[in-house]
Amino acid sequence: MKNNRLKLFMNLCSVLLLLLCVGIAVWLWRQGAFRSVDALQACVDSYGGSAAALFVALQAAQVVVPVLPGGVSCLAGVVLFGPWWGFLWNYLGIVLGSLLAFAIARNLGKPLLEKLFSRKLHEKYEKWTHESKRFDRLFAVAIFLPGLPDDFLCFLAGTTGMSWRKFTLITILCRPAIIFVYSLSALGLSSVLPWLF
Repeated sequence: MKNNRLKLFMNLCSVLLLLLCVGIAVWLWRQGAFRSVDALQACVDSYGGSAAALFVALQAAQVVVPVLPGGVSCLAGVVLFGPWWGFLWNYLGIVLGSLLAFAIARNLGKPLLEKLFSRKLHEKYEKWTHESKRFDRLFAVAIFLPGLPDDFLCFLAGTTGMSWRKFTLITILCRPAIIFVYSLSALGLSSVLPWLF
């Protein structure tokens, strides 16, 4: 019964976050923000720090409750705030979300992973945890490279003997590389964005 309630709660959170993202997109569209990248950035800038704080919170939440692929939200950050501020807000949100995922798993343990993630995903990476030094290295590489389920691995790390200090250090040092790659991709995308509208 507890399993069903937790899955229902996580599904509800995913739906609510998705609806919030859609609501923000519709609101920006009604503001005329999608006429060009400059119009979009001007609209977001008019809300100052509150827009950045909301984005950081959404970025942190999407690590814990995946709604959109991380690459998509990173691209959105750069398009909304420009390359440097977008990179910073992406980085801050993702690091905070990673720490939150680690904390949740540290407190609730492996049964949580089995409830939130597919058995196939869990079994694929569970073998990494059998040797702590090996897991630490593999985790650092996975966080550094694109294409691996790094959000899931933050939860998995929380169920191992990895210390808070080591997890934080790996997250802070290894996360920027992939966020930077997504930021560069966003710069290319932003040059064609006006043609889409």
